[in-house]
Amino acid sequence: MGVEQWISEEKAPFKGWDFSHIKNRKIDQKLPWNYNLLVKRLVGKSNSVLDMGTGGGEIFSSFAPFPLHAVATEGYKPNYAVARKRLAPLKVKVIKFSNSLTRKMPFKNEEFDLVLNRHDAFNSKEIFRILKSNGTFLTQQVERSNLKDLMKIFKTKPKWDNSFDSTKRSLIEAGFTIQISKEWKGQTEFRDVGAIAYFLKNSPWIVEGFSVKKHLRYLKKLQRRRDRNERLIFREARFVILAKKLSN
Repeated sequence: MGVEQWISEEKAPFKGWDFSHIKNRKIDQKLPWNYNLLVKRLVGKSNSVLDMGTGGGEIFSSFAPFPLHAVATEGYKPNYAVARKRLAPLKVKVIKFSNSLTRKMPFKNEEFDLVLNRHDAFNSKEIFRILKSNGTFLTQQVERSNLKDLMKIFKTKPKWDNSFDSTKRSLIEAGFTIQISKEWKGQTEFRDVGAIAYFLKNSPWIVEGFSVKKHLRYLKKLQRRRDRNERLIFREARFVILAKKLSN
């Protein structure tokens, strides 16, 4: 696999949050918890649910049927269109909104009894505000050290401080009671350099402004490792937190 193939991978279609194009070429270790199962149980008991940063709605749609009040946010325009098309038939309202650590969310006080967040930014105080008393917040996050060794090859560093401890602390300071908190360190393996090119092109926060042309020397460095029959294994890091807004 050479430069032409890498350029082809860079241009390959990407829609929503679907990495099936490299399904058998990026092999992730399994997490010690099942986020989807946790969500399925919570949605089944919910009367009003919000999914933050839904992507193309690929994962959230799998939790149907939903309560009467079901909302999702998505800030990336191409994903927003995909999410609307996928979630509208399931009676989920999709709002174009980019979640962040500082922005006020476009929801009323105590609007939801369940808020979900998988790999998106959030403001703990805002989550507390929009949750009903005894409401639940479930988040799975990518920890700041995730793929740090891959970033190092491309001469870049993590640009966010998303640590397990700081996230727990911010939720507790906002008024939450932590009921589940687990962290995990594992690994992912790329079977070829083309899969890395596709992944980085569609995960722009890992190597900002990635392109095959701009980062060719680093891709060639990785290819030399493969030519020596070295495996392209990098460290991953995740954590999951379930927090409750308990009534006084």
